[in-house]
Amino acid sequence: MGMTGISLPHIAAIALTFFLAGIVKGVTGMGLPTVAMGLLGTIMPPVAAAALLVVPSFVTNIWQLFAGPRFAALAARLWPMLFGIVAGTVAGSGIIAGGNAGWTAMALGAALSIYAAMGLFSWHWQVTARGERKLSLIVGLTTGLVTGGTGVFVIPAVPYLQALNLYRDDLIQALGLSFTVSTIALGAGLASRGAFHAGDVGASALAVLPALLGMWAGQRIRQRISLVGFRRWFLICLLLLGLELFLRPFVLL
Repeated sequence: MGMTGISLPHIAAIALTFFLAGIVKGVTGMGLPTVAMGLLGTIMPPVAAAALLVVPSFVTNIWQLFAGPRFAALAARLWPMLFGIVAGTVAGSGIIAGGNAGWTAMALGAALSIYAAMGLFSWHWQVTARGERKLSLIVGLTTGLVTGGTGVFVIPAVPYLQALNLYRDDLIQALGLSFTVSTIALGAGLASRGAFHAGDVGASALAVLPALLGMWAGQRIRQRISLVGFRRWFLICLLLLGLELFLRPFVLL
């Protein structure tokens, strides 16, 4: 999806979306793809939103990937999950690229609602070393299928990584690794289905600036507000947005 033929208000809405998504990532350290897909899903087909997401998501996550000293160790530990993410995303990308915008939007809404509800109810679980060996590939494949079908990277990879009891810096780097691999796999999957072209790279790159400005603003905001309160309201808004996307086809019947 290039910018040709898109109205100025539409471009402004896209820029504002990535600015707001950048603020969330700047404050919480994650959430840019989730917010961007949720908001863009209300004004365009999810496949077009996913194509716009690829470059800003990659740029804003790459720093997080290399933020800590244990990249090689984490990659060696998490490789089954990462392999599953790639395989699942490429296989599942046919869902979002299939042209059924209504069903895809419902799936996107469901993914956002589940993630928000899990956060609001503080649902936690613990994964032992033995459980990690059994679950890593399954979690990766499931995350990949959800990513390929909705453009959202978080379910179930984020709760799973949080359940591994990683040190804070290792968790941040592991999330960056997961998000970066998911972004690359989503771009490859969309391209293999003819839903991500050279022109889309330029359009997606234009979203980088508002995303980075939003991250900068979010980092400043983080120093002045309660992170717990911000996260709670963010999840409430995300839940409402997800429910709106999920229920919209039924309301329009």
